[in-house]
Amino acid sequence: MPTGTNFRRAFADKRVLVTGGLGFIGSNLAHALVALGAKVTIVDSLIPEYGGNRRNLAGITGRLRVHVADVRDWPRLPSMVKGQDYLFNLAGQTSHMDSMSDPQADLDINCRAQLAILEACRQHNPGIRIVFASTRQIYGRPDYLPVDEGHPLRPVDVNGINKVAGESFHLLYSRVHGIRATALRLTNTIGPRMRIKDARQTFVGVWIRRLIEERPFEVWGGAQLRDFTYVDDAVEAFLLAASRREAEGEVFNLGGPRPVTLKQLAETLVEINGGGTFVVRKFPDDRKKIDIGDYYADDRLIGRKLGWRPRTSLREALGKTLAFYRQELPAYV
Repeated sequence: MPTGTNFRRAFADKRVLVTGGLGFIGSNLAHALVALGAKVTIVDSLIPEYGGNRRNLAGITGRLRVHVADVRDWPRLPSMVKGQDYLFNLAGQTSHMDSMSDPQADLDINCRAQLAILEACRQHNPGIRIVFASTRQIYGRPDYLPVDEGHPLRPVDVNGINKVAGESFHLLYSRVHGIRATALRLTNTIGPRMRIKDARQTFVGVWIRRLIEERPFEVWGGAQLRDFTYVDDAVEAFLLAASRREAEGEVFNLGGPRPVTLKQLAETLVEINGGGTFVVRKFPDDRKKIDIGDYYADDRLIGRKLGWRPRTSLREALGKTLAFYRQELPAYV
């Protein structure tokens, strides 16, 4: 986890709010912030489908505060943001299929609640520094590769449309109201504490679970190119974005060391695991309608402005993730 001197100077003794902090990336961020000496408060709804897990805070439970609350409970938002120095805004509904079957819930969480959070900040804590977790899903099917921040935004599902809106609200409030916000467009993030009980967060989690349980897993299509960011590298990007003035009002892509096909990813995972099997299947028709095809990010902008780069190789990321779940599987299924 990032614990450098510059980060310690930025976050030690500072009050930090992490929405969605019992989830995958939020909890890893909380671990890093606690190690840096920050006074961390987590807000999470703990709705079963959305990925929050109290086990994610193992080892730091007595060193931060946790509020089980829903960001859709707008009257509570002012008290949450008051007095905070930083807000890492990771609260969200991440399932693309759920957004199509229950679009109103996705709208409420990923769009309306984001505007309500920003209004609470504008009215009750305009000096707060915000980093918002956006997604590569907002680009839709790429016109070119790698995808840079200037690529058109053409989401292919309800989730992507609402994430565009949530990101746009943050950038608008930065431009118009002076709320210092940055958006990070995340690609496939993997690592310890990710959801593995289903594919609502990432298909890689399901693959890892089935490998450890010595069951075959399915690869849909297999030829699609993807890039993968290890969670510690993503956490470093969040800390950089929050602590550097040149990030204010900006949008940055995060990427991985190099793109691979899903079949190559499956083969690498089986090799690192020391065994296992998978079956390549035709992409399901209902999923194909909202699949974006090949995607990998051009993350040179954040490299130039903030000095970030993905430091963890794909093999190392998969190895660390497998090792974690070999120890922790019962707490995550």
